[in-house]
Amino acid sequence: MSKNHCSQHLLPAMKKLLAVLLFSLFCYPLAAQQEEWESVFSQLINEEEGENWETSYDVLSDLEQHPINLNTATREDFERIPFLTDQQIEELCAYLYQYGGMRSFGELAMIESLDPVRQQLLPFFTYIDNEQKDKTFPSWKDIAKYGKHNVIVTAKIPFYKRHGDEKGYLGYPYRHSLRYTFNYGDYLQAGLIGAQDAGEPFFARENKMGYDHYSFYLVIRKLGRLKALAVGRYKLKFGMGLVMNTDFSFGKTATLATLGRSSNAIRAYSSRSAANYLQGAAATVTLAKGLDLTAFISYRKIDATLNTDKASIATLLTSGYHRTESEMNRKENASETCGGGNLNYFKNGFHIGITGVFNRFDKPLQPKTTQAFRQYYPAGKSFWNASVNYGYTSRRFSIAGETATGDSHALATINRVNWMPVSSLQLLLLQRFYSYKYHALHSQSFGEGSSVQNESGIYLGATWQPLRRLTLMVYTDYAYFPWAKYQAATASKSWDNYVSATYSGKKVTIFARYQFKVREKDNKQKTRLVNDQTHRGRLAATLLYNQWTMKTQADCAWNQYKQQSFGWMVSENVSWKGCKNKLQVAATFGYFHTDDYQSRIFCYERGPLYQFSFPSYYGKGIHYSLFVRADVLPCMMVIGKISTTNYFDRDHISSGLQQIDHSAMTDMEVQVKWKF
Repeated sequence: MSKNHCSQHLLPAMKKLLAVLLFSLFCYPLAAQQEEWESVFSQLINEEEGENWETSYDVLSDLEQHPINLNTATREDFERIPFLTDQQIEELCAYLYQYGGMRSFGELAMIESLDPVRQQLLPFFTYIDNEQKDKTFPSWKDIAKYGKHNVIVTAKIPFYKRHGDEKGYLGYPYRHSLRYTFNYGDYLQAGLIGAQDAGEPFFARENKMGYDHYSFYLVIRKLGRLKALAVGRYKLKFGMGLVMNTDFSFGKTATLATLGRSSNAIRAYSSRSAANYLQGAAATVTLAKGLDLTAFISYRKIDATLNTDKASIATLLTSGYHRTESEMNRKENASETCGGGNLNYFKNGFHIGITGVFNRFDKPLQPKTTQAFRQYYPAGKSFWNASVNYGYTSRRFSIAGETATGDSHALATINRVNWMPVSSLQLLLLQRFYSYKYHALHSQSFGEGSSVQNESGIYLGATWQPLRRLTLMVYTDYAYFPWAKYQAATASKSWDNYVSATYSGKKVTIFARYQFKVREKDNKQKTRLVNDQTHRGRLAATLLYNQWTMKTQADCAWNQYKQQSFGWMVSENVSWKGCKNKLQVAATFGYFHTDDYQSRIFCYERGPLYQFSFPSYYGKGIHYSLFVRADVLPCMMVIGKISTTNYFDRDHISSGLQQIDHSAMTDMEVQVKWKF
């Protein structure tokens, strides 16, 4: 397709998109209220980095239900909040120490490094209690008497039938979960989660105990020298994640938002997902002032695809689906033992740590290596990794890094420098080198690829506030892959560029972003590499009027790989809060028009608690939903949501067992929360 033809295709659509957006904006009246945190948080993430924002959202959802007391918070408490930078944490700690705490959230404006977005987010996950000054661990009697209980029941009901519902799936077509949590301030948290995906058997077959997935945990903090103790299922992160990170990971926009922050963390595993967790016990103990030791041990059953000999593992599975006979046969058919620890020293902003981890499977890993990109996948029964992490943080400057190796006898290293020459400007430089022979089974860190392997690159980013209410973010990232990757038979490279602007006024928030990304991939004949180019843009405006919130958003995407593809979407979200915020109603409507999947559009949509929805749309059609939240009693909250996607360009949706023989699909979600 010629460039002229492409321009003829793009310009009319873009003019129409802009006209709809401007019309919607000028129809809005102005006033003020508070936007929900999920919508604000969506400005700090990129929807295509799915695993990165989803794990961060799980952490924030849990913090929203169990907030941190700002006036008794330690540095480790602030490190549990994913969107804070090292400098912001240091400045918050210094302010609380100097002034003896905060009297109101208005004092957050005194923290120079906190931009308006974080000032708006922080009150959702913290609270101010000026009376609660005692930082000693409470008595077990008080914990039992004053602890808070929460029970959340969630169900998703489809108003359609998939092929698998009639023949193929072992269970009912409903997705549902049960979540119980108990907490006492920042000191103790316990919980039990049961979750069921649509199509999985319930109290039947291999799931005779009810749910397909259970997660249980107990976390204790601040018990003398015991900083944290987790029993049951938990998440763990050391340093910058080259050896151990089952916690939230480092997406590119999230890295810029947190300026590459690194820290050690033990968290409860409270997700309904059935992957990426440890099971056993982990603890952090203070050996001396500034010197902490973290140790852990884990044993868990895992899903795997076995080789034909049934005695070795071809692939480790993380989807958690057990809907069909073949998926059920792969459930927990292998096991993994994992253990290790980290010794970390922190003083006057300096920190250095040593990490060691071992893994052992009951069956050896023997991946199929006929394809070049699989040649250096981890193989064997036992593995080990070790690393050194290091860094220094001051009010204006921060440096951190980690260097790791293992039984592969290969090297991985990541290093970053943050500099804040003035309070309104923050710069980030990040370098990584991951040998194509290096592997660590529980690693997650910054990168273009999905694993800490076969990549080297340079990332340069900046966050600038030319005005108090205006924040600009920009990054450029160049990556080189010295060995073959999926869809690239030889060494390849990529270049990713991003810029965004956020204006946060009292009555209006305007957000704009643009991303250009190019990645080398195989051509159709797989004879050489060609560029896969993608342009993505977004313009969104949120206006507040008394109890109303109105958000207009326009998205567009253009891709050039094996063919050209263009897509756009305009969406509108209107929400209302009334009855002293005891009743909330939100309605969403969007029209999308894309050539194919390559130009798909992502759009945030509000959902029940612990569910952050960023569905993608491609083809031609409309999507609309209605969300209602009501506090029917002081101790009970009910949420209901119904959503429909109607396609104009097809008579069926999806394929295989997931196929729906209709052009529209409607789902209803119901959630009840009871606290006592």
